[in-house]
Amino acid sequence: MVQKKEILSLEEIKQLVDQFYEKVRKDPLLADIFNRVIKANWPAHLEKMYRFWQTVLLKEHTYQGSPFAPHAKLPVNAKHFDRWKHLFFETVDENFSGNKAEEAKFRATKMAEMFQLKIDFIQQRE
Repeated sequence: MVQKKEILSLEEIKQLVDQFYEKVRKDPLLADIFNRVIKANWPAHLEKMYRFWQTVLLKEHTYQGSPFAPHAKLPVNAKHFDRWKHLFFETVDENFSGNKAEEAKFRATKMAEMFQLKIDFIQQRE
């Protein structure tokens, strides 16, 4: 059994991101989409995700950029976002506890909701 810990440093952020994206890369619904877009650039993508979550959860401002832009034209819908959230929550719950773990799930939920609304809007206009 994995000892659950709090998300307090970049070390825990990396563990969360690495384990989550390992699941995404194998998931029957999500793997093709992520692998098609990211291709061989997984190390760079993971580094960007470390900085994103470090900024969001630890308030250490290391992320620069607009998180939505790379997702705007993805062929995704509600079922993809539901699966993404499921895998994210599963990863958090398997490894972490405490306020930052709950905040990570809250932030992921809000981000997924916003991305889904924006992508739905873009898809309806096209």
